[in-house]
Amino acid sequence: MAIQLYNTMTRRKEEFIPMEPGKVRMYVCGPTVYNYFHIGNARCFVVFDAIRRYLEYRGFSVEYIQNFTDVDDKIIRTANETGMSPLEVANRFIASYFEDADKLGVKRATAHPRVTENMNEIIKMIEELISKGHAYVVDGDVYYATETFQEYGKLSKQSIEDLQSGARIEVSEKKRNPLDFALWKAAKPGEIAWDSPWGKGRPGWHIECSAMSRKYLGVTFDIHAGGHDLIFPHHENEIAQSEGANEAPFARYWLHNGFVNIRNEKMSKSAGNFLTVRDLVNQYDPSVLRFFLLSAHYRNPLNFSEELLQQAEQGLQRIQTCYEKLTYWLDRATADDPDTVVVEGYRERFEEAMDDDFNTADAISVIFDLVRDANTKMDAEHPHRAFVEAYHSLLVTFMDVLGFPLAKKDVSLDEEIERLIAERNEARKKKDWTRADRIRDQLAEMGILLEDTPQGVRWKRK
Repeated sequence: MAIQLYNTMTRRKEEFIPMEPGKVRMYVCGPTVYNYFHIGNARCFVVFDAIRRYLEYRGFSVEYIQNFTDVDDKIIRTANETGMSPLEVANRFIASYFEDADKLGVKRATAHPRVTENMNEIIKMIEELISKGHAYVVDGDVYYATETFQEYGKLSKQSIEDLQSGARIEVSEKKRNPLDFALWKAAKPGEIAWDSPWGKGRPGWHIECSAMSRKYLGVTFDIHAGGHDLIFPHHENEIAQSEGANEAPFARYWLHNGFVNIRNEKMSKSAGNFLTVRDLVNQYDPSVLRFFLLSAHYRNPLNFSEELLQQAEQGLQRIQTCYEKLTYWLDRATADDPDTVVVEGYRERFEEAMDDDFNTADAISVIFDLVRDANTKMDAEHPHRAFVEAYHSLLVTFMDVLGFPLAKKDVSLDEEIERLIAERNEARKKKDWTRADRIRDQLAEMGILLEDTPQGVRWKRK
């Protein structure tokens, strides 16, 4: 089955056909680095990381670009409040981003371009827009003239009239049209600024991604992704800029993740109802947060709650325990062949779920079915080697695709557990029940539960 993805531009699922066979060019809007990112931001980073991983699993070479907006009004405001320079603020929170994203299992992008390192590309694109009649200069500011782009509104599916009446837009007497937006902002006293043909200033938000995506991925590329709130104005404006300057299609597929809600409201820094990943990892393993974020289809809203995090924690532990049991039997199973057809069915179901617009929720359900089947077989009889190897390999593969490294057991600890179990067995043979019970209690304190079965003693972690 071919990969089907929901394209925001067409509002339907489409077969994914990359421009170049075997290669995917993908741009994901990154953070504005003035604070720690919250769990709502994290959903974007985790979701598109999982999509990237699946594309790689399917054999694609993925060129994955995620930018940093490192000059912005919010960064300047934070700098003024803290006494740091804007560059110091940006550097601090870029480092923090990597620390927190690494904990969530988010792979580094092929490149993480920064606005301040691509000023020449930004200025060049603005010059092109002016020369082609898509932009105009007023007192050192440069604005994009939205009426010059006939398809403006095609991503958000709104007419210019509807956008004018319903959108929150920056009001300025300098604009010819209320929907026109800044490409270059003239410097204000005391603000960080760069030289340009229109005087000192800094770029507007939208032009940054247009210039950096062109530099790293070319005029037209495969996938552009980001949060649902970026559809308008950010991505709409990117399209106007890029297609106006390049006179060619921009991104071929648009993917947008849904919001994370808290108390049924969108989580955001401006609303003050946000929870940072930095704080949450003090309460939960980062893998639990990632599991929670992938537990629903990426386009659907996701409600944050302690109960759902606890469910994610329990589910992840169930998978980890099964992995440990399979690992335990790798060197102990017999060499008889099981029914491999059933095993292969799981791979087909997993791929079917992910091929259907990257449905991680259904993919996780397949993993739970695999775990339940593996546990049933291991608990019922002495498992066969081929069965153990097949289920172990599938579980590791599926979890790796979703970005969950399964922890290997401490070999030295395993050896200690096996030694204590052997001592207990010997005590039971000698009918030294006091000694046997004491060892069982000792193992329980270590978090180990024993199961006395007809095939012998088995153990698992609590």
